[in-house]
Amino acid sequence: MNQSKAYIIAEAGVNHNGNLEAAKEMVAVAAACGCDAVKFQTFRAERLVSAGAPKCNYQVETTGAEESQLEMIRKLELDEAAHLELIRVAGEEGIDFISTPFDEESANLLANLGVKRIKLPSGEITNLPFLAHVAKLKKPILLSTGMAYLSEIDEAVRAIRENSPLLHAQGSSPFLTLLHCLTQYPAPMEEVNLRCLLTLREAFKLPVGYSDHTLGIEVPIAAVALGATVIEKHFTLDRTLPGPDHRASLEPGELKNMVQGIRNIEASLGDGWKIPSASEFENRERVRKSLVVTADLKAGHRLGPGDITAKRPGNGINPGQRKWVIGSTLRKGIKQDTPITWEHLLDR
Repeated sequence: MNQSKAYIIAEAGVNHNGNLEAAKEMVAVAAACGCDAVKFQTFRAERLVSAGAPKCNYQVETTGAEESQLEMIRKLELDEAAHLELIRVAGEEGIDFISTPFDEESANLLANLGVKRIKLPSGEITNLPFLAHVAKLKKPILLSTGMAYLSEIDEAVRAIRENSPLLHAQGSSPFLTLLHCLTQYPAPMEEVNLRCLLTLREAFKLPVGYSDHTLGIEVPIAAVALGATVIEKHFTLDRTLPGPDHRASLEPGELKNMVQGIRNIEASLGDGWKIPSASEFENRERVRKSLVVTADLKAGHRLGPGDITAKRPGNGINPGQRKWVIGSTLRKGIKQDTPITWEHLLDR
């Protein structure tokens, strides 16, 4: 990842509704919006949830209570052939393909397919054996931390550190990036707690990012201003489509606006050195003030307090040096409102 700018992930997730053509269109949309990566989810329903697993409330609200969670997600699987096709399309579009595995077999599949990095979801943060397994796959990891206490994140980080061959490897991507996340769809603004980005960075000395489930684009943009190096945001081709995650997702135009907003914020952050910028130099003389004389004065006149005042432009002696000008003698005559320069004055 280029650490000079945030790595923006367009989270397609399961918003393809199990339709490969829709998934391919989402890859193209993510690329057209300027995202760095498009992310899907890799799982087998029977390895992910038990037959009696209930839906989350937001899933009931968006998909109804008639079907079980298992029945719902079974329709959202992507097989290996679909992954290969999406990787091919992503390559053509010039965008990274990444995915979130939910079981060891799915993680192995992604590693074998050559993905650049693996994203681990908040729900797996206490599944330490799974985290250890993924760490051994020699892929940089993005770990979401929704629903977790700091102590649980610490255990997860330890499991990954102890098993990652990349821990001390040299390369452009860190072995682990922690993503602050609020696991609710949509996420309430008053619960986002973006300052956790600072807490995570300080506590673990790792790069941090933000996985967003709020409505709108303001929060991920703000996260970049707070130092997020990765932004993940759900998107959909159409928010009115059936499915569990569409309602809390951006539509293509909004995704494009978010990317542009993030890039604008990055450009505005600068390097922190407080010096005049290139564009400011042309304004310095026009908006700053100089010492000017209050009347026409002849050569030999000794300047008193009433002879000078401060006015624009700033191409003469600046007002901060007034005490050195009072009592000086004019070398030559000067007209009212003329900025005083040191050439006007005799040596004191």
